[in-house]
This record gives sequence, structure tokens and C-alpha cells, in this order.
Amino acid sequence: MSLPERKTLQLERMKRSVNLAYEAVPFYKKSFEQAGFHPDQLKTLDDIKRIPFLTKQDMRDAYPFGLFAVPMEEVVRVHSSSGIPV
Repeated sequence: MSLPERKTLQLERMKRSVNLAYEAVPFYKKSFEQAGFHPDQLKTLDDIKRIPFLTKQDMRDAYPFGLFAVPMEEVVRVHSSSGIPV
């Protein structure tokens, strides 16, 4: 795959992920809006810099179900980790 083809594919997949997060996860919608970012503004890979970071505290605050992108009835299994390497 050529570099331009790879970048096009990466951008397409990033757009899909960012749109899903925005549409399906209230946390991300709120976070994006507070940062003044909308998924439609993702036009190049360089635009990724505008997407707000998810912090460790965000994850703690949303634990265990606040970042799901599907309804609970579609969740089959939930895995979690202490974050400590074994």
C-alpha cells in the first residue's frame, strides 16, 4: 500500500471511530463540545490534535459503564484490569 493510500485509510477509520464515539457515548459528545470540536472538523490526520484526550481520571469517573458505545443489552462480557502488569 502506498503512503497516500495508507493515510486515506487511516483517516477514514479515524473518522468512523470519532463519529461513533460522538454519536454513541455521551461522555465523548460532551467532551468534544467542551473542547469546541465536532467530528465533521476531522478533515486530515493532522486534525487529530484537536480531539480532547481521555484522562485516567475520566476513566475512573466513568467506570464501569460510562464509556460504552452500545446499549447494556448488547454487552456480552466486560473485562477490567487493575492496570498493574503481571
